Amino acid sequence: MDSDERNRVLDPEHDTAALKALTHPLRIRLLGLLRQDGPATASELAARTGESSASASYHLRVLAKYAFIAEAEHRDGRERRWRALHTMTSWSNEAMESSEAGRAFVSLARRRQLEHLESSLARHEADMAGGRLGQEWVEASGISDLMPRLTAGSLTELWETIAGKLEELTARDADDPRAEHVVLLTAGLPLAPHDREDVDPQDREDVDPHDREDGDPHDPEGADRQGRTGEAHEGTS
Repeated sequence: MDSDERNRVLDPEHDTAALKALTHPLRIRLLGLLRQDGPATASELAARTGESSASASYHLRVLAKYAFIAEAEHRDGRERRWRALHTMTSWSNEAMESSEAGRAFVSLARRRQLEHLESSLARHEADMAGGRLGQEWVEASGISDLMPRLTAGSLTELWETIAGKLEELTARDADDPRAEHVVLLTAGLPLAPHDREDVDPQDREDVDPHDREDGDPHDPEGADRQGRTGEAHEGTS
């Protein structure tokens, strides 16, 4: 996968320093705020995060060094403003699993996304209670915690379907004044039964060693689809 104006794709083999730089909770949060709310100064971001202006400024410069953000148009000449260069970050889960830095980043990013969900829920409830969102959002909003039984191939297909439909609807609603920012956090986390022994999958009777799922590392198309499951907007956003 290649980076473009919308998507910053991280490769643990070539982006080791950038990954290490981004494996920092405050930097992830600063990048997320710039993606969600638009350009801001270090002082403005410091106020939102409870950090000092000096600390925010330092971490913003690190993000700029590794091309996650850049200087934005200044309102005046007194203080530097920053903008995000991409709307999301993505990666290949399989590639990230092969390095310590990659594993650390993915773990941190996922936990930051959970924190983002919690803070977004509180903000959503406050916005509804305060009348800042209309009643049409009451039925549309929500959180589900379904637990379907799926194969790895089916889970990959589900990710593709969600991504395709989201792209379609986002394009359709781009210029609609009724549209609002929606926090859409999806998770697909397979869980082994509690009584399953820790054995090699090749030794299990229910696994055919000749059967390859769509995410097989030797299947280029499957590897590309798997990569799209690792994405972050506000969480690393």
